[in-house]
Amino acid sequence: MTIAHRDTEPRPADPLVAASGLAVRLGGRTVLSGIDIAVQGGEVVTLIGPNGAGKSTLVRALLGLVRPSAGRVIRRPGLSVGYLPQDLNIDPTLPMTVLRFLRLWGPTDDERIAALLEEVGFGADPARPIQDLSGGETQRVLLARALLREPDLLALDEPNQGVDLTGQAETFQVIDRLRRRRGCGVLLVSHDLSLVMARTDRVVCLNGHVCCEGHPEAVSRHPEYLSLFGPAASSMAVYQHHHDHAHDLHGEVVERDTPAG
Repeated sequence: MTIAHRDTEPRPADPLVAASGLAVRLGGRTVLSGIDIAVQGGEVVTLIGPNGAGKSTLVRALLGLVRPSAGRVIRRPGLSVGYLPQDLNIDPTLPMTVLRFLRLWGPTDDERIAALLEEVGFGADPARPIQDLSGGETQRVLLARALLREPDLLALDEPNQGVDLTGQAETFQVIDRLRRRRGCGVLLVSHDLSLVMARTDRVVCLNGHVCCEGHPEAVSRHPEYLSLFGPAASSMAVYQHHHDHAHDLHGEVVERDTPAG
């Protein structure tokens, strides 16, 4: 008699969203091809690449807002997504306070809105017109709006658009705190390499296809990354680790050789 044994090795959880062989054509032009990507709960995955590389298109395809021309996208059943798009135009003549703006996005109450605004670090009066907010304040409101859905996945397309340098660093700290507190996955698009690299688990470098992927420290040394951003990007993009090991392209720890004393 043959006895079937179960695997004793732990299996990784199903990703929140994944794509295999994904291709997208827009206006008769191939924008993305051969994309394999997955985002797990609790991790921050950052898409980087030059303008026109297809970063925003990839996010929209993963969320089902753009139809792929090839490949497939799998989303976890019942997946809740909080989406912060790159552009959100509000008529400047329309009277719209922060509170009223957030009430538009689903049934909620002022107490919950106040808690979300505090969670994202919005310190202004929620009765202010949203048109009067600074770039950083506006992005915090949009982040609070994304949290209204209690998302499993936060998809943030250029969340630092129109934000000064200090505000950018604070935004990435907030995003990092949110994923740790809530356990949600984060799919992030950004051009700000120096700040992103310090707050992400995995970097996917795009230029119509996946050029390279892995831990930020390793990707910053990859030949395709350097060809896109130049040799200077290697030194500016990565935060400094103060420990005695390095990472391979998959983020695994690789012990450095210790010189003989």
